[in-house]
Amino acid sequence: MKINKYVEELKGKTPAELNEELVAAKKELFNLRFQNATNQLDNTSRIKDVRKNIARIQTVIAEKTAQ
Repeated sequence: MKINKYVEELKGKTPAELNEELVAAKKELFNLRFQNATNQLDNTSRIKDVRKNIARIQTVIAEKTAQ
């Protein structure tokens, strides 16, 4: 249910907002990977969640550009 809400939020955004969200998610992923490499990351499953969110954002962007 929580994922469906997130996807619906993404679908309601403009392409510019989606690109901003994508850049922010990629920065977060970079920081998480850096923390993981330096053994500072407690919740390693967060990396998986952020990767999936990036894929969701990219999917919505592709859907909007195909229309």
